[in-house]
Amino acid sequence: MTPANRHTGESGFGMIEVLVTLLILLVGLLGMAGLMVQSQRSEMESYQRVQALVLLQDIVGRIKANRKAAPCYAISDTTLGTPYMGNGAAATLACTAAIATGSTATEQSRALQDLSDWSALLQGAAETSSGNNVGSMIGARGCVSYDPASLTYLVTIAWQGMGTTAIPSAGVNCGKNLYGSETQRRVVSMTFKIATLS
Repeated sequence: MTPANRHTGESGFGMIEVLVTLLILLVGLLGMAGLMVQSQRSEMESYQRVQALVLLQDIVGRIKANRKAAPCYAISDTTLGTPYMGNGAAATLACTAAIATGSTATEQSRALQDLSDWSALLQGAAETSSGNNVGSMIGARGCVSYDPASLTYLVTIAWQGMGTTAIPSAGVNCGKNLYGSETQRRVVSMTFKIATLS
């Protein structure tokens, strides 16, 4: 083999090394890109859950602060999860002395205003960007129901997640079948009782 032929073979071997190195680098970069996408998805899921918990505590606090008119807040049926407040809400709000025995007209009016305000918060009214509501979860809906047998209120917030997970627990029907697959529906809920004060 002449020196000229030897030099040509070495040049070809160097080019293969460069291509293999580029291929390894490309695989690593694709892995990092996938990790970044998953990280952003997880961050959005976490943000939505925190928002839901804040809005859950908000309405529970409003109900407890207006305890005499607490029955006015119970707008949802526990079996159907309707009507609901928030995205696409079509609930006709009404509260009378027959519903909230012992409450004043002012307390009943406050309950209706609280539900209206909560519905706006579920639709993202707490934060806007370019005139659009952006301060809430995707497709947020809120339900408040009352179980006279156990004397407990159930407050639930449902929204659409970024990916699929397990189906929410049976019996938590707020937003059921409204997000495509049930594996995309996320829910947080809280039960509580209103003490009877003398």
